[in-house]
Amino acid sequence: MSLLLRKVWDSVLSRSASSSGRSLPDFPEGHPSLGAFDLIPIDVFMQILRFLGPRDAARTSLVCKSWRLLVSDNRLWIFFLQSGKEPWDCLVFAETHLRSGFPMMMYYGATSELSFMQIYGCRAMVPGSVIVDGGSGYCKYGWSKYACPSGRCATFLEFGNIESPMYARLRPFFSTIYNRMQVKPSSQPIIVVIPICHSDDTESARASRKQYREAIYSVLFDMNVPAVCAIDQAILALYAAKQTSGIVVNIGFNVTSIVPILRGKVMHEIGVEIVGQGALKLTGFLRELMQQRNISFESLYTVRTIKEKLCYVAVDYDAELQKDTEASCEVAGEGWFTLSEERFQTAEILFQPQMGGVRAMGLHRAVALCMDHCFSSEVVSDDTWFKTVVLAGGTSCLPGLPERLEKELQKLLPTYMSKGIKVLPPPYGADSAWFGAKIVSNVSTFTKAWCMSKKQFKQKTQRNPSSFIGTW
Repeated sequence: MSLLLRKVWDSVLSRSASSSGRSLPDFPEGHPSLGAFDLIPIDVFMQILRFLGPRDAARTSLVCKSWRLLVSDNRLWIFFLQSGKEPWDCLVFAETHLRSGFPMMMYYGATSELSFMQIYGCRAMVPGSVIVDGGSGYCKYGWSKYACPSGRCATFLEFGNIESPMYARLRPFFSTIYNRMQVKPSSQPIIVVIPICHSDDTESARASRKQYREAIYSVLFDMNVPAVCAIDQAILALYAAKQTSGIVVNIGFNVTSIVPILRGKVMHEIGVEIVGQGALKLTGFLRELMQQRNISFESLYTVRTIKEKLCYVAVDYDAELQKDTEASCEVAGEGWFTLSEERFQTAEILFQPQMGGVRAMGLHRAVALCMDHCFSSEVVSDDTWFKTVVLAGGTSCLPGLPERLEKELQKLLPTYMSKGIKVLPPPYGADSAWFGAKIVSNVSTFTKAWCMSKKQFKQKTQRNPSSFIGTW
């Protein structure tokens, strides 16, 4: 400690020499004395603590009570947190909305009520986690401390066959991921992103969701994973947009799901709307349009690449038909491709499914129906919680989709429901759910509030076999 104080004092001398001639402001009246350090202006003292860094700054709090009060100043630790790798807005969202885990019993209305020194210390102790986003087309996995997913593989549905028990599919699925990441299952907690499935509020659907979660926990604990956190994909996509309530529109591989979420809970009792077309249908429709124009290509992968590079959603479909929309892109190994009306006709089947020969509800109508159910349910007195719509899934990244959906909802819904509606694009593209899991994994209370240990799993299933589904 003496060496640390000498380091502080040397910093004081060097700074006071450069600032000689200036008047030194006093500490606030009633502030405990810092001894010889009382001569230092507070702003200079705070700069010195910043220079020392979080570890040495925290150690100075052991000197005396007056130092402890100064070092615990939120402004100092906000500076240290803002200097880290995680975006400040994500950190504040996590610590003000997600600290209590699920269900959300706690909410901090202002950041001034938080001790950022304590948060910094807790976040530094949170272990890195493995994040596995099952997805509907392919799986994304990686470390929570990394900037993005480190790898991709097939979903668990590709393991075994259709008659294989859930456990028999999940065991090789998770083993493959751990082998690719070259880590032992026993070394880190894991967050499993659960795809949207069995969305009805029927007894059989609830039993299927329960069975799926139980299989995940059983497999991972049999592999000696120390702690498991399993969260619905739609909830994490909402967290990635820094929201806890709203409607998530997830355009998956085969279907599109419209999921109402209130305070981090999927409202199955209100109703999850399912539209029978997804990314695969859009790719197939573009293939048909290209074949009609005699545009040759080698595979469906080529068509998907062209869709991702050239296609968009027309805010006004009829007006777009009158424009020159021709554009080209290059696909590696196959050369250049040129599209015109196909660029916006491809995604138009989301709003006019009959164009692609699909008998389904338009996306805007399905979202409006979900909003109507939310409004009629009166689960809370606030009738604005469902007016934030968050898009998720790779296809939702198509330019123009948020603007078009918002425009259609404004036209379709009565004013008292449409007022205040906002449609948000996927904040992290196709990886939004993975990033939502990353936000959860770094919250200061992660292992305590969000994870389940093997012992807790056994106790809950033995005491009340159906209880852990609603609380974890």
